[in-house]
Amino acid sequence: MQALWRRRARATAPSILLDGSNVMHWNNGQPSLEPVREVLTHLSQQGYQPGVVFDANAGYKLEGRYRNHREMAQQLGLSPDYVLVVSKGVPADRFILQFAQDHDARVVTNDRFRDWAAQFPDVSKPGYLVSGAYRGGALTLNL
Repeated sequence: MQALWRRRARATAPSILLDGSNVMHWNNGQPSLEPVREVLTHLSQQGYQPGVVFDANAGYKLEGRYRNHREMAQQLGLSPDYVLVVSKGVPADRFILQFAQDHDARVVTNDRFRDWAAQFPDVSKPGYLVSGAYRGGALTLNL
């Protein structure tokens, strides 16, 4: 995942980080990589350079087994440098927020991160957290 941010220094595209474990539930509440793929495509078309972070249990929710970052990246059509599956026991929320703060990135999620607001006050800033949903079968993002 660090490669994403090293490349960012040379790139002009703004960085944005997907809370993959949240986004994968956006379309009807069932876990699927399709919403993640669609959000990635939309963001890329808008000029963003997206990365994705998943909780360790994401593979279990999707297929009943663990899936590492390489497997998830392959399923998403991304380089493994742009995907991270956090280790078991590591809070993905903290990682997402710390990484976004350190690298001046926005976060795509419907999570408000209220439990983290004292440590990461940016979550309260307008536009820092990008929410989304499916309405009438179509993706909408509040960029």
